[in-house]
Amino acid sequence: MLWNNRHYIKKYILFVSGIILFITGIIGLFLPVMPTVPFILLSVSCFYKSSRRFHSWLINNKLFGKFVRDYTEEKKIGKKTKIFSLILLWLSIGFSIYRFWHKIYIPIIHLIIIISISIHIIKLGKSAGNDRSCVK
Repeated sequence: MLWNNRHYIKKYILFVSGIILFITGIIGLFLPVMPTVPFILLSVSCFYKSSRRFHSWLINNKLFGKFVRDYTEEKKIGKKTKIFSLILLWLSIGFSIYRFWHKIYIPIIHLIIIISISIHIIKLGKSAGNDRSCVK
């Protein structure tokens, strides 16, 4: 009985977390300094363990379902998406580095993060088929 209650509490916490992460990711679509992809991927992970219906909806979503599937199932993204991601990443974090240059530890932390993310994006495989980038 106790395990069963813990199981439902865990599912509830993961579901609520998934909703919050998804909403945060959607907000990130409109705010250039806030990332979208990590929040959407985290919400997919939360929904995988808590709600098959929401997980299926995200995976099959018309707007970003292909990107989520390519990344979660095959660890691949298209060439246009990869280039666009790297450009946007370097511009947004580059601006932050420029803005906070007087505090030396902030640019160093940003550089470590941006280089790590860039390496991860570059190492991802190339998606087969058409690359339906969000930007046309």
